[in-house]
Amino acid sequence: MYREFLTPDDEEVYEAVGEWPDSDESGARALTLRDNSGQSLIFSYDALARSVRIRWVNDKGIEMMDIFRESATRLSFTSGQSAKHILIDFQTGECTGTLEIQVTPHLSIRDRLLFQ
Repeated sequence: MYREFLTPDDEEVYEAVGEWPDSDESGARALTLRDNSGQSLIFSYDALARSVRIRWVNDKGIEMMDIFRESATRLSFTSGQSAKHILIDFQTGECTGTLEIQVTPHLSIRDRLLFQ
């Protein structure tokens, strides 16, 4: 069954993380976020393709992680006094899950994909 990928508008993204998304070469929305130690995270999402990509680059410019995933159903951004997060929900035929990215004060990624 097809599910729509619900994404916030650019203004909501800016209000949550303090950065405006750009468009990449494929037309997906993209954000480049940096933490206090100089590491960066390039996060892109394509609402029509229902996909996300996360690339984590350390402070020396070396790519540490590259994740691409389809079947996204919901993208949200949260911002508190001590941390900012990106949350992506996924739904495939037999699995459901959440990918949680902490953007500040330091980068971290938690991924959960479980059978229903």
